[in-house]
Amino acid sequence: MAAPASSLRPLAAIAAALLLVAATSASPVFPGVHPLQLQALRQRRPASSGRGSRYVVAAAAAAAAAAKPFTAHYFPQELDHFTFTPNASAVFYQKYLVNDTFWRRSSSAAAGEPPAGPIFVYTGNEGDIEWFATNTGFMFDIAPKFGALLHRFYGESKPFGNDSNSSPEKLGYLTSTQALADFAILITSLKHNLSAVSSPVVVFGGSYGGMLASWFRLKYPHVTIGAVASSAPILQFDYITPWSSFYDAVSQDYKSESFNCFSVIKAAWDLIDERGSTDSGLLQLSKNFRACKTVKSVYSFRNWLWTAFVYTAMVDYPTPANFLMNLPAYPIKEMCKIIDGFPAGADIVDKAFAAASLYYNYTGDQTCFQLEDGGDPHGLSGWGWQACTEMVMPMTISNESMFPPFTFTYEEKSDDCFQSYGVRPRPHWITTEYGGNKIDLVLKRFGSNVIFSNGMRDPWSRGGVLKNISSSIIALVTEKGAHHLDFRSATKDDPDWVVEQRRQEVEIIQGWIDLYNEDLAQMSK
Repeated sequence: MAAPASSLRPLAAIAAALLLVAATSASPVFPGVHPLQLQALRQRRPASSGRGSRYVVAAAAAAAAAAKPFTAHYFPQELDHFTFTPNASAVFYQKYLVNDTFWRRSSSAAAGEPPAGPIFVYTGNEGDIEWFATNTGFMFDIAPKFGALLHRFYGESKPFGNDSNSSPEKLGYLTSTQALADFAILITSLKHNLSAVSSPVVVFGGSYGGMLASWFRLKYPHVTIGAVASSAPILQFDYITPWSSFYDAVSQDYKSESFNCFSVIKAAWDLIDERGSTDSGLLQLSKNFRACKTVKSVYSFRNWLWTAFVYTAMVDYPTPANFLMNLPAYPIKEMCKIIDGFPAGADIVDKAFAAASLYYNYTGDQTCFQLEDGGDPHGLSGWGWQACTEMVMPMTISNESMFPPFTFTYEEKSDDCFQSYGVRPRPHWITTEYGGNKIDLVLKRFGSNVIFSNGMRDPWSRGGVLKNISSSIIALVTEKGAHHLDFRSATKDDPDWVVEQRRQEVEIIQGWIDLYNEDLAQMSK
């Protein structure tokens, strides 16, 4: 996809009363958009070269940006927060943007004056900066209510310049722990510089960013009073979540719309393999798929369809959106209408192609499709590195799925990663560092102030927290929600259940802030 910012190291961004928006790179979009890796899809193809170090994604609503442009600043950040080697203290500069339109400034006025607004931190994603900025409007929608100073931070800084993604030695700094430490140092410094030391911090994140948000609350409770983690698959590791759950969920999304739709997609894979087994077959498929040039591998057709069907399941939003592609409301329903609208006896592959074309060409402006060498316009290529180091999410495909069966072994994953990057993954590191096993038992007595929001149309929801753990670790689950839908900007067409979900989130956040301010006032007496 193209021009990834994933070679950059993550920065945090302030928003809400001090609305801080941060992000890291390496991934998923997707959960960002997290965009996490489609392992089964790409398992037989060389992994994309990892793109650089961590970076920050700002989440901003277009209206807020239009109200007052952001001004750019730079923050000196150390390369390595966890060692004392000579290179560890090397400094690079991370970019951040500021908007004070909604800021309720701290006042030394008489009693009765409201406290300074809180600091909202968006803990980033793994994709292109501007892309996520225009698709995470929730924090900007609620900023005026909380009196928000908006800071968007994103890293346009490469610790090693254009060589940041050139070797495992440089990519090795791209880890979730380094990213969280970046956030902690940057937030702490900014609070001091803005004379907002007492302002409470709430972190937000969706998908991979949601994982970071929840982990940040657990690792740095002295920096943030709470976290809102949307579509955060923190349980998609080890043996916590059934390995087939992701693709089972995608398949169920299509089957719930039309069993015929599900059956057509399921039958298409073998037909494509059969027809693409010869040069003449590849040529004919290239024509059928309106490829811009003759496709060289049958896997390119499979990948093209696979991407469309999986990502559409993730973003099966109830309103039109352009997060991954320009899509109508409830795009799975529209795809299945296309398949079901074909006359009896129509070719199965033609049906699957027509449905997938909705994902790539809903606007109708594409005269042909780049099935090979298309790249990733959202900058998700860095996820390959993380998926080969610490973000090892085992996935299989069952016989009941609409995708071809696939098995997973840690040994094969390790060999693939060594071939691609020269490193072997640490598949159990995430659960060692952050936990996950028996999470309800652990966090019931230890953690607090986390909202886990999930929509069950989103296949990543199966690896999320779907039940309340305690009175302050809350699961907000919507039956028809999709990938971090609640973090999108509000629209007049939002269904009532989305409006209610966001209302609950605001109410819970307000409770955290009120209690923090009460405790702070008591300490001041």
